[in-house]
Amino acid sequence: MLLVSPVHEVLGQLPLLIGAVVLGTATGNVWYSVAALSLMVLYGIAKWFTTTYRIDVDQIQRREGVLQRKVLSVPRNRIRSVSTDARLLHRLLGLAVVKISTGQEGGGQSEFELDAVPVAEVASLRALLVEERQPDELEGPREQVLARWQPSWLRYSPLSFTGLATIAAAVGVVYQTGAAAALENSELTRAGLDAAQRAGVVATVAIAVLGLLAMSVLLSVARSLFAYGNLLLSRRDDTLHLQHGLLRLREHTYDTARLRGGTLREPLLVRLFGGARLDAVMTGVNGAGEASLLLPPCPRATAQRVLSELTTADVVDRALVGHGPVATRRRWTKAFTVPLLLAVGLGAASCFVGIPVWVWVGLGVFGAASAGLAADRARALGHWVDAQWLVARAGSVDRRRDCIAAAGIIGWTVRQTVFQRRAGVATLIAATAAGVKGYRVLDVPADIAWEVAASASPWVADNEWVRA
Repeated sequence: MLLVSPVHEVLGQLPLLIGAVVLGTATGNVWYSVAALSLMVLYGIAKWFTTTYRIDVDQIQRREGVLQRKVLSVPRNRIRSVSTDARLLHRLLGLAVVKISTGQEGGGQSEFELDAVPVAEVASLRALLVEERQPDELEGPREQVLARWQPSWLRYSPLSFTGLATIAAAVGVVYQTGAAAALENSELTRAGLDAAQRAGVVATVAIAVLGLLAMSVLLSVARSLFAYGNLLLSRRDDTLHLQHGLLRLREHTYDTARLRGGTLREPLLVRLFGGARLDAVMTGVNGAGEASLLLPPCPRATAQRVLSELTTADVVDRALVGHGPVATRRRWTKAFTVPLLLAVGLGAASCFVGIPVWVWVGLGVFGAASAGLAADRARALGHWVDAQWLVARAGSVDRRRDCIAAAGIIGWTVRQTVFQRRAGVATLIAATAAGVKGYRVLDVPADIAWEVAASASPWVADNEWVRA
């Protein structure tokens, strides 16, 4: 850690270091760069000397602080999952970061992690914290492989636009550190501007767009390969184990007793190519972002099979109940509101100025796309409920099929906007301690909303309303 911590401290403060280098270059004083680098290295070393942890019968504690001492403790009975993260330098030195998740997601300074534990001790530490049986106590092989990463999954990577996000983030870092000012007067920039003037505006824009798309595709594929390569999702006894990553190996262990279902996420482009992503709905695990991910974009059949094995086949295969013509009409109304307003505005403007033909053509294309979006959203909307499961599906650009165990639902809310009240529909929200905490059934007929809730939670029907 005397090597790992200073290196990661420098990498974490890379924008500050770049700014110090730019400042030192501009002023001709290299000591700015030396001082910044030295402070980062010293701080990383000081963190190692001031960080300790201990595990006793009731809790696990971590004490740290260079300038301000802080003690963070977590009751062991609140531990929901244990994950490990090993970057390249950790793996070379045989170390891993152990991260502990509780019922209330921590972040930043409140996140509990042990950096770094020898890899040989990780298995026993994980078994101790999540009360998993030791490998030598198992009677024969009990591990069931649910899914294994395939190279063909990479075809879904460019459809998520992560490459464009990476490029935008890189451009932001360049401008924040002041490196953009140095690049403006560089020979490379002048050569590029001269080449653009010789090629013309149209050719320059076309080349820039194609180059940006090609770079985005390459970055998306590379990110997916390095982040999810060698992914293995398996189940053993009462635990679910997920590991993935080529250079940076990440492992997550979940207690299946806290599993409350799953969510099939199908972004529009991924869905068009037959793909889907699978997220876990589990107490103590944030339902948004990478924390809940079980399978990255992969063939829809693979995600559906894993979800059915973790829950039941019914939540994946059973047809859903539609929400009627009113809900369908609301989908179309929302989709055409903006195109109609634009058409009215352009029509009024055409009385005073000429509107180019391409503007009307663009409006027509926008209207056609809105119609397709409305039809797809109306077709997707539906639910299914019984005493064991609540299944709700909605969306087009980012379609979700939420499959929630009825036993994990702790409350219900029926919400109506002014427009929903006039239309006679409502949004039914199932509250649970797992995942995103609230799962919505959109535009269900208002007269059956509480019946749907009572089908999953019989205690709802036992309550009587009393006017305050």
